[in-house]
Amino acid sequence: MSQIPGKELSGTTARSQDLVPCTTCGRRFAQDVLLRHDPICKKVFNKKRKPFSSLKQRLQGTEITTVRKQPPQKVYLCLPLFPLQKQPEKKSNWRQHHEDFINAIRSAKQVTKALKEGHPLPPPPPPSINPDYIQCPHCSRRFNEAAAERHMKFCEEQAARRAFAAKTPRQ
Repeated sequence: MSQIPGKELSGTTARSQDLVPCTTCGRRFAQDVLLRHDPICKKVFNKKRKPFSSLKQRLQGTEITTVRKQPPQKVYLCLPLFPLQKQPEKKSNWRQHHEDFINAIRSAKQVTKALKEGHPLPPPPPPSINPDYIQCPHCSRRFNEAAAERHMKFCEEQAARRAFAAKTPRQ
C-alpha cells in the first residue's frame, strides 16, 4: 500500500520510480509531487521569523512593560557649531570590588580552617555597600537608579497600607 492516499502502488513500482531532490530543502520526491511541493517549500523557507522575546512574553500584562530603556545617544564625529557637553563619567570602583573579593577569600579560608580544627565558625564578613546605589527611606534596602525609582513608589504604598492596617482595630 502506498503512503499517498487514493493511489495504490505495488512495491516494485514505488522503488523503480525516480525521486528528484527539492532545490530548497533537499528532500527527495517523485516528479509529480515535486511540482506541488516546490512552490510551498520556497514560500516557507523564504519567510524570516521574528526572534522570540521571552522578556516581552513574561512582562505582557504587567505595569513593567511601560518601562523601556532609552537607546544610547549617537555622538557624531564632525565638528559641531556648539561644543558638546560631556556627561560626567561614573567613577570606577574596581578597588572596592577588589578589596571585597580579598575579604571574602580571607573569611572563606577562616571558615575552612575552623571546620578542620573543630573551632566555632567566625562571624561572616559585613556586606559591602555600593556607593552608586540609592537607599530606600522606607525599608532601607539599596537599589540602582532605575530600580530605586520603581521600588520607592511601591514601597511607599506598602508602608502606607501597613500603617493603615496597624491603626484599624481587627475584629
